[in-house]
Amino acid sequence: QVQLVESGGGLVQAGGSLRLSCAASGRTFSSYAMGWFRQAPGKEREFVAFISWSGGSTDYADSVKGRFTISRDNAKNTGYLQMNSLKPEDTAVYYCAADPTSIRTGRYNYWGQGTQVTVSS
Repeated sequence: QVQLVESGGGLVQAGGSLRLSCAASGRTFSSYAMGWFRQAPGKEREFVAFISWSGGSTDYADSVKGRFTISRDNAKNTGYLQMNSLKPEDTAVYYCAADPTSIRTGRYNYWGQGTQVTVSS
């Protein structure tokens, strides 16, 4: 089992930045690829970013490409999502997830509880 806990969300003005963290405990985090997803009110959960277990491969949704950066520190059992140039449409609950069976469709075996990101205009 892997337990995931997100942190770093909050309220920020448009154009600002936030860094989300995903702290993992339990089985070896470094064994698993991980991803970030988000869900805005009234909308379906959507893929944001993915990183392989080694960090050597990443993937991003078109809506965040060039603004968000996913990374991980396996020595610290922590994943990150650096979010720059934030827009009001980035407002959502952000979730980290690990051990995917399908990277972009949300089929991951482990999920965190989510952290709220609110971007004001």
